[in-house]
Amino acid sequence: MGVRLMVVDDHRLLAEALASALKLRGHRVLAAAAPSAGAAELVVSRAPEVCLLGTAAPARPGAFDPVVRIKKERPQVAVVVLGPVPSPRGIAAAFAAGASGYVRNDERIEGVERAMMKARAGESAVSPQLLQQAFEELLHPAAQPDDEGARLLELLTPREVEVLMRVADGEDTRLIAAGMDIAPSTARTHVQRVLMKLEVGSRLEAAALAARTGLLERAGGQTARATAAGPDAPMAGRDASAAGRDAPMGPDAPMGPDAPVPPPR
Repeated sequence: MGVRLMVVDDHRLLAEALASALKLRGHRVLAAAAPSAGAAELVVSRAPEVCLLGTAAPARPGAFDPVVRIKKERPQVAVVVLGPVPSPRGIAAAFAAGASGYVRNDERIEGVERAMMKARAGESAVSPQLLQQAFEELLHPAAQPDDEGARLLELLTPREVEVLMRVADGEDTRLIAAGMDIAPSTARTHVQRVLMKLEVGSRLEAAALAARTGLLERAGGQTARATAAGPDAPMAGRDASAAGRDAPMGPDAPMGPDAPVPPPR
């Protein structure tokens, strides 16, 4: 028997893709929504059997406040958290808030489905391997953990970061072009550059990678700081030469209809 569920994630593209996959497997998806900031109100009003709640930063203070409210107002709803490989603190915070399970957001659909079924049955849905990884980190913390999100962010120009954020929000080429005031051909070029630099084969894979590594949260913070500093300020953490890659004569110069027209002689 299928599960009556809701999928909530800050990145609409991920929520809708997961919802579509679960529908094809016979489950009843009441809603696939973003952002997760409004998850509690939505879940309380729709009362699903299971809520899949996506988060890119499980160790962030307040990350599981929606879970607390859901369990307070709808205790019968089982919440399964979808997140990156967590720290022990992240897993502990999820369960302390009342979550019934924690699944890596790069898990196969079969693994997500198993977690949903266990959570609906009142069981804890977390793999022994995930617990082992978490406690290994607790017992043997890395001196300098590799920050994949920061590394990937350094590969992208500020304009490519904006394109990636729009891709993760589910915008197609036409919307990206309109939102950035560029030609669709230029938008397609930027998207292809992003896919190539992230070494992924599709927009969905790019959005999933960015969510899993926390790249979008970093990018959003840098974008906010750059906006506060002024429209001409480079993104925080990038030097002038990196910011200069978006200059008109660089690889991000307008193409096709956006190309500048030389003045008549």
